[in-house]
Amino acid sequence: MSFVGGVGYSNIDLIYSGLDRLPDKGEEIFARGFSMQFGGGIPATMINLSRLGVESRIITFAGHDLFSEFVKKTLNSYPVKTVNLYKGNKMPVVLSSTLLYCGDRSFISYTDGMDLNDAVMDEVYENLKGAYVVDMHVGFLDVYKRLKKDGCIQIFDTGWEDDLTLEKYKDYLEIADYYIPNQKEAMKITGTSSVEEAADILSEFFSDVTIKMDKEGCLLKNKDGIKIISSVQNVKAIDATGAGDAFMSGFIYGLYHHYPIEQCIKFGNVTGSACVQGMGCISNFVNEEQLLEIAGTLEVREL
Repeated sequence: MSFVGGVGYSNIDLIYSGLDRLPDKGEEIFARGFSMQFGGGIPATMINLSRLGVESRIITFAGHDLFSEFVKKTLNSYPVKTVNLYKGNKMPVVLSSTLLYCGDRSFISYTDGMDLNDAVMDEVYENLKGAYVVDMHVGFLDVYKRLKKDGCIQIFDTGWEDDLTLEKYKDYLEIADYYIPNQKEAMKITGTSSVEEAADILSEFFSDVTIKMDKEGCLLKNKDGIKIISSVQNVKAIDATGAGDAFMSGFIYGLYHHYPIEQCIKFGNVTGSACVQGMGCISNFVNEEQLLEIAGTLEVREL
């Protein structure tokens, strides 16, 4: 079979855990735990796919700074093909301080970024050409237009933004075959106050509307009606960072192996739930055998 791929910035999370609160202005608070881990995003999704036996390819950007070297070392430790397109002398990696407190989290992030010129876009396209499924990232619209003409399946997740609207991402949504928001993002991008209303609007773009609903599972709306695919039960959540990227890996695994949409969602629920049971984005996961076994226990309920 062909491969699964994606282009995106690599992230490093500096995780401060065991905080009872955030510090006020002028205060210093010591965390009870700390770790530096490879963060979320498309590279994390591809790593999890490689763990499930799927041929995966990451196009990313890493320089020669301390954090870029950590990224390259991490990626080299997994069976995933990595293409590094960065040629500058700054820090293209996204560095985030993650503060975990009272069951919630806050972030402070920084990156020097890079110039996404036509030459870079051509390189990205050449490295993704021939992929069966591509995980989309904001900033590479021209690449996705070319891949659309090639017949590539493309999947998109905006993540949360305060100015998240259909108008802002219309061009991406019209290219994507699947859009996978959580319930908060779905209501925000559609300007609605319920998941059901959001699904109605998103069905104008997609034949299979998929909305993640945390512990409630996942909503699926298509020509067969509305269904709820249950989540994995008795999960002790430690850290939700990277759960959306992990869900994406299970969902794409299903697409790659030509499973029906309901089964793809089940796989996503399993990989997402595995992620939240560990600290960071890629520390906790399931292998292919575990994925198939746990997904077989999930229920589908019609509304």
